[in-house]
Amino acid sequence: MEQNKQLKFESPSFITRIKSMLSVDFYRLFHTPLFYIFIAIAAIIPAMIIGTTGMEGSQTGAIFTNTWQAIAVEKPLYVIENIGQYANMNMVFIFGGIMVSIFIGHDYKSGYVKQLFTTHAKKQDYMISKSLTCAFAMVCMCGTYLVGTVLAGALVGLSFKVNFGSLVCALLGKVIMSLGWASLYTFLNVIFRKYFAVSILSSFFFGTGILIIGAAAILGNSAVLNIFLYGSSVYACLSSNFVSVLVCLLCSVVWSVIYNVLGTYILNKSDVY
Repeated sequence: MEQNKQLKFESPSFITRIKSMLSVDFYRLFHTPLFYIFIAIAAIIPAMIIGTTGMEGSQTGAIFTNTWQAIAVEKPLYVIENIGQYANMNMVFIFGGIMVSIFIGHDYKSGYVKQLFTTHAKKQDYMISKSLTCAFAMVCMCGTYLVGTVLAGALVGLSFKVNFGSLVCALLGKVIMSLGWASLYTFLNVIFRKYFAVSILSSFFFGTGILIIGAAAILGNSAVLNIFLYGSSVYACLSSNFVSVLVCLLCSVVWSVIYNVLGTYILNKSDVY
């Protein structure tokens, strides 16, 4: 009886386990050059977009007339009419997916996963910790993307006129969606853990939202598309409001739970090494 009590007492709680794994994952993240490289890339992307689509006299100069168009479209558009409607903060989720693939792929290549699951049997903790850590990384990328947008817009001389409340809601929606995207990419990398190139390609494929764009070509700009990650990411636009933020939050959380449950199941049922 005393031995059972001692074992029960020594068993760490869920919160304790998650804190422990998060501390390790954040340490690895902050000490990985990859993290800072992708943060820099996120800042450069809007500068390149605005530089080529907003400069007076350029062939595509008419695409962007306002700085904030590099953040989000004016209204939810799931069928793209021109490249300017695609080139916004949603691109962070494409490059973020590649970053997640490399970050998690290193876990398997370095043997970290084998060591981890030898001493830490809870596969759900791995999924949750990786999802949260990678979501944080993408939030940071959204931040530097915003900075790059403002600086590029000011240098090119584009207008900054905008409905401030809608802009804030759009930014909140994009940031919130980082959790759902990070969970999706973590899930994909669990599936393709033995095939690094495939995991990167799959992250890029889903990050571009090709499936939703294809569905939108048939259904049109249907609100039903907002229940998907890419749909909600597009729904966070320059005409957003508080309801838009709630939709993004609900979508991001629900898909995060789904992907974490599925990822945990796969890890429990297969060879993780």
